[in-house]
Amino acid sequence: MEKEKVPQDKGNLTQNNLKELVYATDENGNYTTALSTGWEPKTIALSNSIEEINERIAEARQQVENGEVSPICYFMEVNKMDLTILSSYVGLWKWRVKRHFKPAVFAKLNDKTLQKYADAFGISIAELKNSKTI
Repeated sequence: MEKEKVPQDKGNLTQNNLKELVYATDENGNYTTALSTGWEPKTIALSNSIEEINERIAEARQQVENGEVSPICYFMEVNKMDLTILSSYVGLWKWRVKRHFKPAVFAKLNDKTLQKYADAFGISIAELKNSKTI
């Protein structure tokens, strides 16, 4: 894309007066950098992704409140993690982490294991255990 044609559409970045660094070609055809305030298709895709994430967080919150899953599921969604990422952060096999999604199993976890989850989520054990913080 030519430097003069770098999109300057209103997007998520314009709300905070931010600009994104992009690569473009100058008048000689050489690559250079340019600043862009946004590009409509990218803004739409990003908005859709954020909306989907928020829906997943709300669903996880409801499942915790209904006693269907443990708070680990909720905090995993809030932190935009999946099972593979979370298991690597806490140093446990995926099947064990998935087992901890069960409220009955979660209730029996020791503080050492809970601390691993709390550290991964950047919260305290008390916040992890207290579903009212959700």
